[in-house]
Amino acid sequence: MTRINAFRNIAETRSLAWGKQVKTWGKNTGALVFAAVLIVCSVTVGCSSDNPKTVSSNNQIPVTQNPIQPSPTPAPAVQAATKPAPRRVVSRKPATVNYTDKTYGLTFEYPRRYAIETGSAATDLLASNPIPMNFVQPGGVALAAVELPETSFANTDFSSAFFNVSINKSLTADQCTEFAVPQPKVVTPAPSTESASTQSASAQPEPNPSSKLMLGDLELRATEAVSGEGTRQSDSKYFHVFQNGACYEFALNVTTVASEDGVMKHVDRDKVFDRLEKILATVKINPVSAPEVTAEAPAPTPAETPAQ
Repeated sequence: MTRINAFRNIAETRSLAWGKQVKTWGKNTGALVFAAVLIVCSVTVGCSSDNPKTVSSNNQIPVTQNPIQPSPTPAPAVQAATKPAPRRVVSRKPATVNYTDKTYGLTFEYPRRYAIETGSAATDLLASNPIPMNFVQPGGVALAAVELPETSFANTDFSSAFFNVSINKSLTADQCTEFAVPQPKVVTPAPSTESASTQSASAQPEPNPSSKLMLGDLELRATEAVSGEGTRQSDSKYFHVFQNGACYEFALNVTTVASEDGVMKHVDRDKVFDRLEKILATVKINPVSAPEVTAEAPAPTPAETPAQ
């Protein structure tokens, strides 16, 4: 209000100083000047009152923060309707194969990578190789022949190696302990006064000496025969055992062919026989029951008719 009164006094003084000019404007001039000054002062006071007030730190308006909502737990995945493909299982074949002959109760194992022939094929194989049966009497039948791969002993004079099984049902237990090869020795009696014919009659063949070998519960008779021609040499080991009323023969053969220039390395025969003997160590002979024979009662003899 003080400012308004000051402006009013100034307006009146100016009116008096202007004199006639004020009168010329008329009676309403003072009122207009006063109204203008009043408007200016009102605007000035209003502007000063509109200045923003500094908000003290004590009267700060608390800011409301929205509480953090926990994220919803994801729902468990729905199991697919289709079942996953089954995992492929690779089955490995065993390293050995089991040979079984139910007729003669014979079983043995041999490495899968070895070749085997049975029956007539085994007979043909024996015939084409220097592996003769070693029975003292004919009647032997080949059951099986296992052959080592030709590449078993590379860069040597190795030619072939076989494990053979034969059987002879016509031999007795005593004959089964004997071998045809090597040939039996003839015993020459000491000189005497007997005639030459008597000395010849008294000469008896000596049974071929053989050694014994235990194979589990089986007692085997064993012998070895070596044959050769030129650069080819064959070494065979034979084993006999009498079971189930027959003579079983197991033959192990190693054949070598040396080069003519003699540069080729000789194969270690003991290593080759070691592989064959591992097959022999698995041999088992199970009891075989003989087929039952039903005895038929003799037909009744018709009664004689008394003579008339």
